[in-house]
Amino acid sequence: MLTTRLCTLLGIDFPIMNAPMSGTASATLAAEVSRAGGFGMIGAGASPDSAWVMEQIDAVRAKTDAPFGVGFISSASGLEKVIQSTIDAKVSAVWNSFTDPTWLINQARGSGVKVFAQVQSMDHARKAVEAGADVIIAQGSEAGGHTSHLGTMSFARAVVKISGDIPVVAAGGIGDGSGMAAALMLGAEGVCLGTRFVASLEWAGPEWAKGQVVLVEGDDTILTKVYDLVTGAPFPEGVGDRVISNIFTDTWHGREGEMMARQTELAEDIAAASSAGDATKAPVRAGGASGLIQSIEPASYILREIMSQAEDVLRNRASSLLNL
Repeated sequence: MLTTRLCTLLGIDFPIMNAPMSGTASATLAAEVSRAGGFGMIGAGASPDSAWVMEQIDAVRAKTDAPFGVGFISSASGLEKVIQSTIDAKVSAVWNSFTDPTWLINQARGSGVKVFAQVQSMDHARKAVEAGADVIIAQGSEAGGHTSHLGTMSFARAVVKISGDIPVVAAGGIGDGSGMAAALMLGAEGVCLGTRFVASLEWAGPEWAKGQVVLVEGDDTILTKVYDLVTGAPFPEGVGDRVISNIFTDTWHGREGEMMARQTELAEDIAAASSAGDATKAPVRAGGASGLIQSIEPASYILREIMSQAEDVLRNRASSLLNL
């Protein structure tokens, strides 16, 4: 059976975690991933309601006693109290994103709660190592949603080379067992999947968005800032937003100055489109793994299928290449 240092550190069977997608990685998805042997993550996002976060934590615990965590968009302001409440609730891990993780690592120190630091640059990776993160998630630009501009495989390998004893998890564009096997061969101790779990029964986003992920190919996505600019989302310079291309991105990507002159109007259009399930204007966050996804499946099935595929690749592909 395939196992890594991440499995030992977290007490899990499979070195797979779901991305803490804001609001849509709810207790339902996190619990099912953890129950199936992976590491489930609740996506608290940038401006979580503390009561909602506690409700989600309780809901996971009602379904499983397996380890799980809560992820935050830490570049947003005013998260200290809800993060402290999450630490006090003794979840297995909290997840830091899009900012130097030192403050959160200091906040969690001595609590027994592990800190996952998601990084998109070598500067942030070095800060995570120096601060003593428990796990580093190296996120490449193939990821759906908010990410940076470095390719997953080369970036993950570079982070592995500086991480010392800290396990590295690869994220971005990994949607099947072959991708997982490739990440492990680069030295990663696990993988984090977002887009693949969007196309799961347990993902809490709208059904029309799941359908879009199944329909498109990986090159139907674009890394853009248009939705963040219009909505005033709290992401730092250098972080883009990978979404499925549509009429809105075709119209405004590269014309951001003109777009912002109509910000209020366009923000209302996006909100209305999201409510109506209009994928020509509403954002559907998905990455390069989209082209690998053919159907919507239970999260437990996705985990087991990816593990089986990865084990098969690692067992058979190497021997066939080396004539063993």
